[in-house]
Amino acid sequence: MKTSWRSASLVATAAAVLVLTTACGQEQGSTSSQNVGAASTPTLGAGTIAGTGTAGAGAGTAGSGTSAQSTTAASAGQLTVWNSDEYGKVLTDSAGRTLYRFDKDSFEPPKTTCEGECATTWPPVPASGATAAEGVDKALLGEVSRPDGTKQLTVGGWPMYYFAKDTKAGDIKGQGLKGTWFASDPNGKKASTKGGGGADAGDTGGEAVEQAGLTTRKDAKLGEIVVDKNGMTVYRFLKDTQWPMSTKCTGACLDKWPVVAPVDKNDTKGILLKGYTVFDRPDGIKQQTINCIPLYTFANDKSPGDTNGQGVGGTWFAINGDGEPIGADK
Repeated sequence: MKTSWRSASLVATAAAVLVLTTACGQEQGSTSSQNVGAASTPTLGAGTIAGTGTAGAGAGTAGSGTSAQSTTAASAGQLTVWNSDEYGKVLTDSAGRTLYRFDKDSFEPPKTTCEGECATTWPPVPASGATAAEGVDKALLGEVSRPDGTKQLTVGGWPMYYFAKDTKAGDIKGQGLKGTWFASDPNGKKASTKGGGGADAGDTGGEAVEQAGLTTRKDAKLGEIVVDKNGMTVYRFLKDTQWPMSTKCTGACLDKWPVVAPVDKNDTKGILLKGYTVFDRPDGIKQQTINCIPLYTFANDKSPGDTNGQGVGGTWFAINGDGEPIGADK
């Protein structure tokens, strides 16, 4: 079985190299939604605020019914870094409110995809008046124009948001929701759990692990598998196609199988770089691919090292560094 997958992989790779400028033959138009598996909402701790100074002052109350307009009326002020017991360095505003990033957005160029009801639950952080404090590189601060004309703060290119259910300084209730929302670190990257490298992080002594945006690790059952920066397992969907590159996971399917956002090829380790390109999906989301294969994570993987998506529906499989599905019977 593995030989056939390897052959198919090499053929697709050769095609991708010849037509890389056409982005692996990107599909035209949208495809039907495929709902597989069940979503879950992780329950995660908030940690302890350190060095916020004004934390708690003017934090405001942002319940689920709070409008995005009223929540974002005030400036974020001087951004601050606090040390969370669970997530290491987390970026907050001057009142200690956690700043989040959304995997369905993009950073090159900055683009926001959270509008309407989404922006009520996840109010955009206004760009006006935001300044850097110690531990925050002011060169990473920027802004992006939203469809309504307002300017949203970006950090490292990623648009920043609040979570409406964070009602006091130090709350981090939005961390990991739907597998696409994460607290931001001072550089705009995802704040990750201590020892975020998963099974390869056993000797960290509790320190947060920095690893490539996409890399491989050894899983006790599956062997070499691809993981993202936070150690979360990366999957492919057998109903997607490599050539032309297309996706069958749209709409509600993405709540369970969030796309892997673009990762610079220089931020990889052990990954096949031929055919390594960004997929411009019909729904407007930018998705990273390996060998023209769209990549996903699984909402029910709650911790680094989890492989709960393996084999779901007989169509979802973890992959190796070449993008080959592990354990697929084809």
